[in-house]
Amino acid sequence: MTRVVVVGDLMTDAVARARYALARASDTPAIVTMHGGGSGANIASWLAVEGGEVAFIGRRGADITGRNRDMELMGYGVDARLVMDPERPTGTCVVLVTHKGERTMLSDPGANAALSPEDLPRDLFSSGAHLHLSGYTLINEGSRDAGLAALDMARRGGMSISVDCASSAPLERTGAESFLEWTNGVKLLFANIEQAKVLTGRDDAESAAKVLTAWFPQVVIKMNSEGALWYANGRPDPVHVAAEPVDKIVDGTGAGDAFSAGFLPAWLAGKPPAESLAAGCRLAAKAIMHLGARPPF
Repeated sequence: MTRVVVVGDLMTDAVARARYALARASDTPAIVTMHGGGSGANIASWLAVEGGEVAFIGRRGADITGRNRDMELMGYGVDARLVMDPERPTGTCVVLVTHKGERTMLSDPGANAALSPEDLPRDLFSSGAHLHLSGYTLINEGSRDAGLAALDMARRGGMSISVDCASSAPLERTGAESFLEWTNGVKLLFANIEQAKVLTGRDDAESAAKVLTAWFPQVVIKMNSEGALWYANGRPDPVHVAAEPVDKIVDGTGAGDAFSAGFLPAWLAGKPPAESLAAGCRLAAKAIMHLGARPPF
């Protein structure tokens, strides 16, 4: 089984699920939970719980939440290579979920913003392994050098590489041209419909995927309830797989991360695109029906 090295963000998510429509400038009853988050850490956790060999490189604060996140990752079976920041706190994300299920996130990257090239353990970047880089690492100016260094080390080490697009709003603020320049040549790109539109200007997932293959040999577009598609440069048509049925929605936060963690092992094992997409959709459905961002264990 291919070892996956994830470089990215580690967060504590404070998720507030409103029971009714938000009463602006007033009080709305809600269910509030606290648990691990961060796109990079989520993917690493799901990969490990599903039986993969995975290492996670990130940065945390010298605080109780950082210690909890560190122990949590190790409990899932992740080889956690976390650098302790003496000044910045562990990153935090406030996730506001409306009574209709729409999510708005308020993020403070904290220690994530100080990830540096010196934080990258050289022993993990070796031939035969796979690097998955969280797009947040590139989008955040403070950690960008670390992200670029990780890509360079992986290329020189003969590793395969995948990158996700993080989130549409910060991606748009950073600029499509810059992001595409930093990641050009990466073997596999993960994006959702909104992120793909930011990068290409195309509303249609198939059209956006075809445009993106000018930069990436393979592209996966996550389409929420419509499933996901895979497209490779030179192929006449994309491969599309429908979403798995969901009995109940407990929390959709991080479902896209679970999808990526389901897709990668099958893809790295050389499985057909349809089989890899189906594996991603199954794990995303599992996430939605349980805790969301992190494995339900």
